[in-house]
Amino acid sequence: MKTFAIRKAFLIPLGLLLLQCLALLVLCVVNGEPKGKIIILGVIILPVAVLFLESAFRRVLFDDRALTVFKLLRKKEFRFSEITAVETIQVRKRAFLTLSAGDDFLIISNAYASFPALVATLLARVPQGAVSEETRAMAAAPPVKSTDVISCWLGVALLALILYIQLGGRL
Repeated sequence: MKTFAIRKAFLIPLGLLLLQCLALLVLCVVNGEPKGKIIILGVIILPVAVLFLESAFRRVLFDDRALTVFKLLRKKEFRFSEITAVETIQVRKRAFLTLSAGDDFLIISNAYASFPALVATLLARVPQGAVSEETRAMAAAPPVKSTDVISCWLGVALLALILYIQLGGRL
């Protein structure tokens, strides 16, 4: 069995970003900030929390007969023998593998750690006739995406500055 999860290089700054947002929310409540500011901050926190939880729970598990994708509160299994198409969509450094099995489909992005190994594991187990030429070409040199990690770290730095200002520069 092989398991692949979302890259820790993305999860760590995303988790820090969520913690900083929650700390800022607590500071706003304690300092008696206007309710509008607190509501806006709460609205911002919600998608960050959902993205973090969804990313933290996401896994792709390969066993001898199938691949199973685990997501927050759900899972989907595809037997290798039932996969009829494996295709690739690539936009700059972002790659998506689309797996089809009858009327069902699954999309796997290159947000997973060891994405080249994930692709190699998948292509070694699915019927070779199901793999598109674009997917074979992408598998030769799978793209590595880092802009999401950089964006998260920039968000962490910006929120650190906001927290410092909110504390009145007392740190």
